[in-house]
Parts: sequence; C-alpha cells; structure tokens
Amino acid sequence: MKITSIDVVRTKKPIPLPGEYCPAWEQPDGAPVNGFGVAYYRIFTDEGIVGYGPYGAEPDEYVRRCLIGKDPFKTETFWTSAMAGLETRSRGSYGGLDVALWDIIGKAANRPVYQLLGTRADKIKVYAATSRILTAEEHIEQVLHVMSLGFKAVKLRLHRPDWRDDIKTIEAVRKACGDEITIVVDANQNNRSTEYGYWSKETARLVCREMQALGVFFCEEPLKRRDYEGLSSLSKEFDMYIAGGEHAQNIYEFKEHLKYSTYDILQPDLLIGDIGITGLRKLGYIAEYHDKQIVPHVCGMGSFAISFAASAAAMVGLSNCPMLEYSYDPPFMTVESLQFFIKEKFTVDRDGYVHMPQTAGIGIEIDEAALAEYL
Repeated sequence: MKITSIDVVRTKKPIPLPGEYCPAWEQPDGAPVNGFGVAYYRIFTDEGIVGYGPYGAEPDEYVRRCLIGKDPFKTETFWTSAMAGLETRSRGSYGGLDVALWDIIGKAANRPVYQLLGTRADKIKVYAATSRILTAEEHIEQVLHVMSLGFKAVKLRLHRPDWRDDIKTIEAVRKACGDEITIVVDANQNNRSTEYGYWSKETARLVCREMQALGVFFCEEPLKRRDYEGLSSLSKEFDMYIAGGEHAQNIYEFKEHLKYSTYDILQPDLLIGDIGITGLRKLGYIAEYHDKQIVPHVCGMGSFAISFAASAAAMVGLSNCPMLEYSYDPPFMTVESLQFFIKEKFTVDRDGYVHMPQTAGIGIEIDEAALAEYL
C-alpha cells in the first residue's frame, strides 16, 4: 500500500453557535464569537483506504515528500522525519497527519486502532470540560446537569480577577453537589492575556491550599509552564495533583518538567503540538516510568470529534491515564454541536465512561451530508 495524495477539507461558512461565546482562557480581553469551523486531513492510498485526522497545518512540500508514495504503516519514519522535536510555532502541528496514518493502518487491518496499540479496556472514563466563567449559581446548575447525564467528574475554569471568587465558586459547587462528583480545575495561567493579572507564586500556593481543602483532584496550569521551580514547589507541597502541558509543541518539552518533577499529571494535546497518537503513546510510557499520570488535553470546537477519537484510542490502553477530557458546556459545547459531522457519536454512559467504537481505524465516519452546507 502506498499513499497517493493528501488534502484538507475545511468549512468555508461558520457553523453557528446559539449566542455569543467567550471561553475563560480569552478573559477578560477576548472578543466573543458566534460560530466555529471544522477542518481535517484526508490521506488517500492506492488501495482506496482513506485516513482522517484533525487539521493542524498545511502539508508543505517537505511533508508531502515524506508521505506521498510511502507506506502509511511506517508511522515512526514520518515521526522521525517531520515531527520529532522539530519547531512547530511557525507552521502549526502535523499531529493530525500522524492520526490519519493510524486511521489507515486500522482500516487496512480491519481492527480498531486502540486494539492494535494494545489495550486494557473497551471504555474510557471522561470528565466534562466546561469552558466559561459563570456565576456560582450557574455553575451549580451546570454541574448538577452533567451529573444527571452520568459524568462523574467535571472541570471548572478559574480566571476571575480576584482568586478568592474562584475559591468561593468551587466551594459553592462542592457544597451543592457533594462528593459524588470529582472536581478538577483549570487556572489557565499559561494563556495569553493583555489585561489579566497572573497569579504570583504565593497566590498560587494560597489557591492550591484552598482547593486541596475542598477536595479538588487536580489543578491545571497554576503557573506559567516554564516556571519549573514554582511548579515543582507546588507539586511537592500539596497532595492535590498539579497538571499541565497542553501547549507543549512536542513531547520533548516535557523533559524539563520530568527533571524538576513539576507536573503530577502530564497533559499533552495531540493536535496543538507535533504529538499525534504516536507521541501520546510514547509520552504515556515515559510518564509511567517516572511515576506520573497522563490526562491529555483534547481541543474543543471543530476539532473535538476527531481529536477525541484519536486521544481515546491512544489512552485506553495505558494504566496511568485515569480519565480523558471531554468538551461539554451547553448550550455551546454539546454532542449535537461538536459531533454533528460524524455518524456515530461519542456519548457518556451512566458510569461516566465513553465506550470505544468497534469500527476499524480510529472509529469515526464523516457525515459529508451534514457538512455540505458549510463547505
């Protein structure tokens, strides 16, 4: 089997959202949006098999030389040639091309990718990743809703001007919803903002102390990701897990974090960096060796459905992945809005798990009719 061509499918018209949407990481200076787009790779082969992966960057001439005419099974060759530690900032990520190669491999073998990688289960626990800063009352209503759907864990966003208001919100949710729900938080202290006052090391310590008392499972990005000493200090001081790493451009950025023992939980994103399925598995084993957990970040909006499918395929076989991110923030992020263009949806069961699809490849089939009006 040989690769014959690569293309990118992208929507030309925005997919509308039910109102103005502004996520926490854009606060306080970000502009709200009313819609989003979908884009993905297609890799074609001479045997008629097509692989799909979430779009990250235009395939340049070099990448096309690495793939066209080559055997799609040679994922490690592509990784070494085009992805392994190479700078991505000027071009975006080719993690989605790695996903598309694995999709081809699974389809050629007529097996789900997660089984080919070696697995330990046929389902994966997820947490509902909310995305906005709401009032305490709105968050309570939101968390009770996700609990009614079966979720056993939820992510709350912290990014309020006064960190004490963040704590008051978590406290209110804990009091109203009890211990049946696992609470994780994202402080978003590594995201760009022209107007937000970032936490100092001392503020981060105070916030972590309060969150630990409230039974928070992990705090994501309490400091900027290259503050190795500050993050290491938090990790050593608190039993609550410190997590981060979604902005890593490749798995090698985690070397310093492992050296300083900053993160208890590594959070790579297969699409934000040159990571893909290959990188998630590599990093998962490295994390296990260092007695760390791995809970990948999964991008929301237009890339979510394909990125989640690929991330779940990579993670369900690892013993050190306790859960996976699942974007859910109604009315903006729902099964209907984020997964409208795939035929079989990823839904959560009453025990908080998503069951792995048994179809060959990464487990998605694009519904071209659903996308047609936006192309």
